[in-house]
Amino acid sequence: MDKDIIHPGVKSVGWALVQASRLHRSRTGDKLSELGLFAGQEQVLQALASSGPMTMGDLAAILRVRPPTASKTVSRLSSLKLVERHTEPGDARVVRVKLTKEGKRKAAAIDAIWDEVEAELLAGFDNKDRKRLRKLLRKAAKNLAGITGADQTGFEAEDDLEDLGNEEPELAATA
Repeated sequence: MDKDIIHPGVKSVGWALVQASRLHRSRTGDKLSELGLFAGQEQVLQALASSGPMTMGDLAAILRVRPPTASKTVSRLSSLKLVERHTEPGDARVVRVKLTKEGKRKAAAIDAIWDEVEAELLAGFDNKDRKRLRKLLRKAAKNLAGITGADQTGFEAEDDLEDLGNEEPELAATA
């Protein structure tokens, strides 16, 4: 690309966020393809691995997607034998989703991928910068959630309550 051509949004925080997000999704997608997964599917497996079986409504809420989107992703993961759907005893309208043994194995592999991509994303950042970036991005997301009428819960984390001076372990650098 010609060095004189600069996108007009280059000084915008939103533009930088979109660029980082696109590149993160692309890098993660490349890694996930090695597991036979597409970007977005890993979030379902991660949510189920962390929280255990949940209803489709709860899954959609935690992923911040519409229920049909969650259902479509669960159907694809079910066909891959990574998740199972079961109706609630006594109320067949309630469907719970849970990981299969293979789904649990993939979820562990996904954690390793996320750690690797996170280390690549934050190379050269010290722990204070990492913590501050997480906090600022969560705050920005909460701002937009409030304006759009989306759920504003779930953006706070333990490190929001801690002093920025507290150190956390460095992410392992990967080559």
